[in-house]
Amino acid sequence: MTVRQISVFLENRAGRLAEVTGALGGVGVNIRALSLADTADFGILRMIVDDTDAALSALAEAGFTVHETSVVAVEVADEPGGLARVVSTLDNAGVNVEYMYAFVEKAAGRALMVFRFEDPGAAVKVLKAEGIGVQTDEQVRRL
Repeated sequence: MTVRQISVFLENRAGRLAEVTGALGGVGVNIRALSLADTADFGILRMIVDDTDAALSALAEAGFTVHETSVVAVEVADEPGGLARVVSTLDNAGVNVEYMYAFVEKAAGRALMVFRFEDPGAAVKVLKAEGIGVQTDEQVRRL
């Protein structure tokens, strides 16, 4: 129950983000969620898109260094303490969160968060055992 995420490595200079979004828009790919982290020299743009294969192809053709990673889209109660419940559940089971970011859409009245885990399968098992919803790749792309 993982979701395909694209990571794009960018030089930290003006215009690179515009080039990425232009390449995706040019082939009709819609960005559903994203996170941008940077250092002095480079940035990592992580994205969930509606057509991963088309995005990978367009970005590689445009000369970007791209990588695909499996992440988990988790349903979080959209209320105070909702995220705390999820991360506490993971912590109690010894599952480490490498990084996370928010999703643009909601699923059935719940917020969606994208999590990267060292062992996504173990994380999904823990979450489901506690009744915490996890979205499939197909479900995420239909939002």
